Amino acid sequence: MEVIELLMLSISAAFKAGEAIEEIYHKEFSIEYKEDKSPLTEADKSAHQIITEFLSNTPYPILSEEGNNIEYEIRRNWSFFWMVDPLDGTKEFIKKNGEFTVNIALIKNGLPLLGVVYAPILKKTYFAARGYGSYMFEGKIPSDNFIDLIQKSNRLPINELNGQYFVVASRSHLNKETESFINNLKKTHKNISYKTIGSSLKLCIIAEGNAHIYPRMAPTMEWDTAAAHAVLKYAGGNVWQYESGIEMTYNKPELLNPWFVAEKR
Repeated sequence: MEVIELLMLSISAAFKAGEAIEEIYHKEFSIEYKEDKSPLTEADKSAHQIITEFLSNTPYPILSEEGNNIEYEIRRNWSFFWMVDPLDGTKEFIKKNGEFTVNIALIKNGLPLLGVVYAPILKKTYFAARGYGSYMFEGKIPSDNFIDLIQKSNRLPINELNGQYFVVASRSHLNKETESFINNLKKTHKNISYKTIGSSLKLCIIAEGNAHIYPRMAPTMEWDTAAAHAVLKYAGGNVWQYESGIEMTYNKPELLNPWFVAEKR
């Protein structure tokens, strides 16, 4: 399948999963807790099932937060695979503040080839692919025609920031290490504006051109960043490992991300 076919399939999968999530969002729902104490809702499960049904029609394996644990001895041979977070920002979903997303990325040799981030309540779809750039569409996806979709979307970045230096950080996971990093930025940037938001929307805000940097000195998993990494990367930014300064990679033996800084350089 061609990259555009895979991208449009991803968009359809994310949108369909988002519809299921939104339906559950507007009613009372049950909450479970996984072994790591993180919350799990019926929306996470429903979205995972829908996305899996869509992506199973491709030749590539699927690595999803809500899927089966796949040993590295199997994964290490994957040149291409899907990285999925069916509902990123479950805490925000539970709080009902709308700041959660559906994330789908196709990884090639450890780096994102394409990515889709859909925010069901905000009605925003971010999508990107290598060689095509990054885009944002607001509203219901008009059709399964790529040219039509591109014509009705905004190419990212939309804005260019001047004057103030905008920092975006996690709404639910801000810690003292991240606060220290932000305080150090004040030594070189006098006019710093600071905002918090949930889920992978933080990287998408940078891709839009509405923030400069997102420092993350706290744990995240690969599926938390892969799709939005693609959106930012193909909008002219990137996600850099904090200690080494090299680009974030995927399908590591441990699926835990190192600390990172996402920014437009």
